[in-house]
Amino acid sequence: MERTLGAQKRIALVAHDHKKEELLHWTMTNKDKLVPHTLFATGTTGTILEQALQLPIQKLLSGPLGGDQQIGAMIAEAKLDILIFFWDPMEAQPHDPDVKALLRLSATYNLPVACNAATADFMFAAPFMTEEYAAVQTDYSTYLKRKLPEVDNSL
Repeated sequence: MERTLGAQKRIALVAHDHKKEELLHWTMTNKDKLVPHTLFATGTTGTILEQALQLPIQKLLSGPLGGDQQIGAMIAEAKLDILIFFWDPMEAQPHDPDVKALLRLSATYNLPVACNAATADFMFAAPFMTEEYAAVQTDYSTYLKRKLPEVDNSL
């Protein structure tokens, strides 16, 4: 099974508080490469990036207020092609389970993820950034069709 990522990618840009400046610097450096794509961002990050880049960014809720879940839903519904998430490995986040869920969904749906500038640079240097790409999807039909335990209705 495959999912085709179009030549114009749908990219989510996310950064924890201590990584917002790093993401801002990376996006400013790569603005010309971002222009052809559709950009999404969570809360404050989206506002900061939109003002600095002067590019349209579809802003979601703040990460801890549901923005991470919105991105997760976009991944599950095949409405996102790339996740650039500069997360802070040195600081515990109150929404760590949300962060882990995003990374799990990205792995489940074979979605390209960059967690730092070096990985994002490598990703954007790849020819697939401006071409269609067929992302192989794991077939989860066996999991979906598994026998579920019987529910005891006598309780």
